[in-house]
Amino acid sequence: MVLRRLLRKRWVLGVVFGLSLIYFLTNTLKQEERTIRDRTLLEARDPDHRIPWKVRFNLGNSSRLITQCRNSIQGKTLLTDELGYVCERKDLLVNGCCNVNALSSRQYICKSCLANGCCNIYEYCVSCCLQPDKQLLLEHFLNRAADGFQNLFTAVEDHFELCLAKCRTSSQSVQHENTYRNPQAKYCYGESPPELLPI
Repeated sequence: MVLRRLLRKRWVLGVVFGLSLIYFLTNTLKQEERTIRDRTLLEARDPDHRIPWKVRFNLGNSSRLITQCRNSIQGKTLLTDELGYVCERKDLLVNGCCNVNALSSRQYICKSCLANGCCNIYEYCVSCCLQPDKQLLLEHFLNRAADGFQNLFTAVEDHFELCLAKCRTSSQSVQHENTYRNPQAKYCYGESPPELLPI
């Protein structure tokens, strides 16, 4: 009851309003300072500076002993391991690698991929991207995309992670934010987006 009377007084409401206003203004100014600082850092950066990419390309060095493999994980029926093998989920070994002796396992398969590097199936896109002869294409892409995709591609540690990220559908794969440019080839590792098919 005393609290209710106190809150009805104008000076208490004025103090609460004043403190709220001060809190709002200080947070707004801090946000503005951060924005100015970030903008200044971007402007001060050397335009010829390239991001120090951490990607290491495995050029098929078969002397390396693989005890564990990473794989594309999410495929319902197919998976791609980091060695470029595509296999059915049932042919995946406990170490995460595809069983290379299984009939379904094939390395560096570009089945369903077009000449522009766009594929119909995600796992084939990753496998095709992992081919050693794609290194120059990927390095060229990394150098050109450094500014636009800095946050995404600086987190990439190696060739496999780059291909996983590059083959995911992106804004380049869609038009009008809701339809694929080419529904038959929406996973791309190449530099150019899928061709726009007429509706």
